[in-house]
Amino acid sequence: MTARDESVAPAAITSLPGVGAALAAQLADIGVHQIEDLLFVLPLRYEDRTRLSRMGSLVTGQRAVVSGEVQLAEVVFRRRRQLLVRIDDGSGSLTLRFFYFSNAQRDGFARGSRIRCYGEVRRGPSGFEMVHPEYQRLGENPPPLPDRLTPVYPSVPGIAQGRFRRLIDLALQAVARRQVHDWLPAEISAPLELPGLGTALRELHHPPLDLSLNELASGRHPAQRRLAFEELLAQHLALQGIRNRLRQRNAPALVDTSQLAARLARSLPFSLTGAQRRALDQICADLQLNTPMARLLQGDVGSGKTAVAAIACAQAIGSAGQAALMAPTELLAEQHWQTLHDWFAPLGVTVTLVTGTLPAAARRKALASIADGKSQLIVGTHALFQQGVAFARLALVIVDEQHRFGVDQRLQLAEKAAADASVHQLIMTATPIPRTLAMTAYADLDVTVLDELPPGRTPVRTVVLPETRRAEVVERIAAACAGGSQAYWVCSLIEESEELKAQAAQDTAAALTEALPQLRVALVHGRLKPRAKEKVMREFKAGEIELLVATTVIEVGVDVPNATLMIIENAERMGLAQLHQLRGRVGRGRRESSCVLLYRAPLGETARERLNALRETNDGFVIAERDLQLRGAGELLGTRQTGLAQLRVADLARDVAMLPQVQRAATVMNERFPGSIAPLVARWVGASAQYGRVG
Repeated sequence: MTARDESVAPAAITSLPGVGAALAAQLADIGVHQIEDLLFVLPLRYEDRTRLSRMGSLVTGQRAVVSGEVQLAEVVFRRRRQLLVRIDDGSGSLTLRFFYFSNAQRDGFARGSRIRCYGEVRRGPSGFEMVHPEYQRLGENPPPLPDRLTPVYPSVPGIAQGRFRRLIDLALQAVARRQVHDWLPAEISAPLELPGLGTALRELHHPPLDLSLNELASGRHPAQRRLAFEELLAQHLALQGIRNRLRQRNAPALVDTSQLAARLARSLPFSLTGAQRRALDQICADLQLNTPMARLLQGDVGSGKTAVAAIACAQAIGSAGQAALMAPTELLAEQHWQTLHDWFAPLGVTVTLVTGTLPAAARRKALASIADGKSQLIVGTHALFQQGVAFARLALVIVDEQHRFGVDQRLQLAEKAAADASVHQLIMTATPIPRTLAMTAYADLDVTVLDELPPGRTPVRTVVLPETRRAEVVERIAAACAGGSQAYWVCSLIEESEELKAQAAQDTAAALTEALPQLRVALVHGRLKPRAKEKVMREFKAGEIELLVATTVIEVGVDVPNATLMIIENAERMGLAQLHQLRGRVGRGRRESSCVLLYRAPLGETARERLNALRETNDGFVIAERDLQLRGAGELLGTRQTGLAQLRVADLARDVAMLPQVQRAATVMNERFPGSIAPLVARWVGASAQYGRVG
């Protein structure tokens, strides 16, 4: 099981003793088809079951192994049916409580039989108890206690932990005979002092007792580092593969002989920043090539990504192509459509909106206009890549708020291009991503950064207050609006239910309307119909509404320069990225702006650090670094990350220091070991590599 071993043909999981068709189907649901696959289902945690505890010495919260004689087993009905088993070891007694059990299981607890079990001790109605412990019946010659730590694996429906451990043991025995190929060359692993693959797998599945539980729990054991490095390398190589395949495709060279892009830039009601001009130089150069552009445009809130996207669209349209911009929500799509329509209409360009709730007649008209090429710029939600949407000559796809989409979704839109051509892609995010992380997580994309805000933007002052000072905040709103400003009040709930969020916002709006009768208060949330939302947002932007109560639906897309005060309720429940996005809705004009973060005490340590970070800086890239440390990469990349396989061992926040080494290793693999790349990617990414199909 070293890098020098010869590879052998993979063995089907059914070749393990006792694995028939039914069990194989259960394992297939978690991606296990071959014996080797089973070894990469790694433990979630480890437990020390090497010592027997006396029942008389147990304490609440302890996880312990106990052994005793069954005194009583009975089925009782206390709100729900349950099996109670009383065992005694002479020093004390313990109740085992089961809510899910069979008659055979009940009959197995015969009075006088001996039981060994493991579980968490808790205080029950009649003394200490364990709920659904792992247990085994002991005969005349009880097996010895384990001499090593016990791994706990992810739950697999229908497969108990004990049975899963036996499968792992069988797999380890099988591969000891057959060998698992180590695709990581020694010249990469040796300088990093990473153990061999075989050693790492054995230690993680059968950790010796002298291994530190704390080291294993932190994910920093050398065996875990070895597998985390290999997984990150496989992900990086998979994304590079997508990029390389894309570069082999053809795309229309967008030259813009009509100079539409230049005309649009001159007609905008503001001057472009130096950062915007530098970004456009890169993007426009890409668009003139006959290979598809794949570029990530990242910039802080208010850095001007929409203007850059619009000029890129103009270059595509000026080259007789169509451009499509996809946004994650209808509200944001509508805002983009309004802005782009206002900019492009004077230049004779038709901008069309396509969303899922478009009335049937309007939808038919829009689709016909897109199909015959009369609509040159199309703005919409995921409805753009649904069946029935056909483009005449799609040349450029722009995806806003990349972290809200999986890579598969944007590729579905890209596949709307003509069969013999690929489209250019520009991916935008207002969530700044640390450079090292972006180079790994978006290795399939070139990265452009807008690192400059338009002149006149005043930094937002951030204040953190307990909700007990709510009355003071209401007075502050009254004063701000009396001075001619407007304000947001954002409501959030820990649940993801749109209905509950809407109810919370409705209750808050009613309370604020009563407390501030002199103000015009309005409400917007995710359950409002698009036309109703658009009407409210239009009135707020026009200054007809002074206080807008909203759910986090206004996180992106709203630009109201007169809004100078943002109140965010339950701020401790949100991540830094989302809080920073919401704060970016104010401070868009020349007047001093403030953001008040209301929290409910007591604050946890992480929540306190998060709110302090918002108070200390307005720099989105600093916020991104702190978010990476506090919440991991999910907040920055989105739950779907790049659309490839979810990480099983690696953690981008914990293992961020590995990323430069991963990038160097990828270079070595490409230059010297290209034949090892495909099997390494297949091991860790598997079928997700199909997303390399770029339209």
